[in-house]
Amino acid sequence: MDFLRPTTWAEALAAKADRPEAVPIQGGTDVMVELNFDLHRPAALLDLNPVAELAEWTSGGDGRLRVGAGVPYVRLITELGNRLPGLAQAARTVGSPQIRNRGTVGGNLGAASPAGDSHPPLLAGDAVIEVESAARGVRMIPAAEFYLGVKRSALEPDELIRAFWMSPAGGPQYFSKVGTRNAMVIAVCSFAIALHPDERRVGTGIGSAAPTPRRALAAEEFLAAELDWEARLDPAVLARFGELAAQAASPIDDVRGTADYRRHAIGVMARRTLTWAWNEFRSGHFERRAG
Repeated sequence: MDFLRPTTWAEALAAKADRPEAVPIQGGTDVMVELNFDLHRPAALLDLNPVAELAEWTSGGDGRLRVGAGVPYVRLITELGNRLPGLAQAARTVGSPQIRNRGTVGGNLGAASPAGDSHPPLLAGDAVIEVESAARGVRMIPAAEFYLGVKRSALEPDELIRAFWMSPAGGPQYFSKVGTRNAMVIAVCSFAIALHPDERRVGTGIGSAAPTPRRALAAEEFLAAELDWEARLDPAVLARFGELAAQAASPIDDVRGTADYRRHAIGVMARRTLTWAWNEFRSGHFERRAG
C-alpha cells in the first residue's frame, strides 16, 4: 500500500488525479477501522492532514458558513454549535471524545454510510457539498443529491471533498438518534429537523433507515401546507407529520434492529423533534446567529 502525503490542496488534487484509486484519509475514524479488520485494503492512502486549509471555516459574503472538510467534530461543537445547532447535536453523539477530536464531516461524507450522524442535519439544513478535481475544477452538490446508494456518493473518482456550505440556523434545529446505548454507538436510526421560519417551511433528514440518508419530502410538503406558524402545534398535524416521516423510510432488518422498529422510531423521533423545535420557536427563546 502506497502512502501519499501532499502538503497543499493543489498537490492533493494532483495526487488524486494521478491515483484516483487512492483513498483519502483525514481523521481515519472510518478508514482505519476497515484496515484494522482487513475489510478494505486500498492500493494507496491519500493523507490530507497536512493540508491546513481543510481545517478552516469562514463566513461567505452571502452569509453562509463554509466549513472545511477537515474541521473535526469537537470544533463544530465548540466554535459553530450556536450557528449550526442541529449539526452540533449530531456531532456530540459521535463516538468518544477521542473520535470527536479526529473525526470530520468531510470523512462522514466521503464514507457515505447511511448511518453517518452528520447526514440528517446536513439534509435538514440544506447543506451544499463543495468538491473539486484538478481536471474539472469545483462542483457544488446539494446534500440531497450527494448520496447515491449504500456507501456511494456523487463524487467522481478524481474528486476530493473540500468543504460544505450551510446557512446559520434561522430557526430551531434538533437531532435525535436511537442506539443500543447512549454513547459510542452506531445509529439504529436517526432524524433531524430544521425550522426555516422566514420561508415558512421545515427541513428534515432521515439516517440509517434507507439505502441512503434522505429527506422526508412528503412530510415537509405537508407541513408547508398545514402548519400555522402563529398558533400552537395542532396534535393532528403533529401525528400526520410523524406518519409521513415514517413512510419516507425504507429500512431493513439487521443485527441492530428490525425494519418495523426503525419505521416506528422514525415516526416517534419526527414528532418529538418537531415538538421540541416548535416549542422553542413559539417561546421566543431561539436567537438567530449571524454567519
